[in-house]
Amino acid sequence: MPKLFLGFIFALIISILAYKAKSLDKSGAIAATLEGTLIFGLGGWEWAILLLTFFISSSALSKMFKKRKAHLQEKFDKGSRRDAMQVFGNGGLAALFAALHFFYSDALWPWLGFAAALAAVNADTWATELGVLAKSQPRLISNLRQKVEKGTSGGVSVTGTLASLAGAALIGILAGLFSSSGSIFPIFMLITLAGLLGALFDSLLGATIQAIYYCPICEKETERHPLHLCGSETRYFRGWKWLTNDWVNFACAGFGVLVAFTSLLL
Repeated sequence: MPKLFLGFIFALIISILAYKAKSLDKSGAIAATLEGTLIFGLGGWEWAILLLTFFISSSALSKMFKKRKAHLQEKFDKGSRRDAMQVFGNGGLAALFAALHFFYSDALWPWLGFAAALAAVNADTWATELGVLAKSQPRLISNLRQKVEKGTSGGVSVTGTLASLAGAALIGILAGLFSSSGSIFPIFMLITLAGLLGALFDSLLGATIQAIYYCPICEKETERHPLHLCGSETRYFRGWKWLTNDWVNFACAGFGVLVAFTSLLL
């Protein structure tokens, strides 16, 4: 299929550039090429724009204020260079809806599912990257009373929530503008809501059942395992061991899709 081949070439070029820019590692570049081929090749330019908006904005935010965020890297599972699992966790569900669009090209729901998934992970990324810059100390989303260190899984703040809303709205407005239905504002509202709630669900998982470890040397909680940045071995602290941050990101996208589809039925 010529369109799929062109999608592969475009995805390959973007992945190589992202690898050169140190936004992806080798495994991440391969995974991004596979996802991009499906989205660019089976979706089209509108789908490509939404994907690129997520990828470019999230990668840029990861690199912005890097010095101010350097001390928080000990909290996070991985660095700013995305590997294959991160790529699939963030974009796997979106790629699935692009594939479904190939079989249901006249239906609106694959587009809505695709946009909702990207809005959720974009909202989560914006909240993470900008929320840690807030002057106020975040609170645990599960009770909103307990103050936690910046970068703690499940910690939320006004700054982070507003950043999340902005990240969801960016995908939402593009989803409305490029929708074949012509209903710009309703789709904008739907996708923005789905993205925001998906990101909040991500935080809830982080505060409750995501796998969290503890560094006995630094005496801090972390997502990193088996080794902390200091080099010491981390110990299991709480949560489901299999529920890593990559799976939480996938669940974030999935919840965004669930919100969008449920809203359509109401």
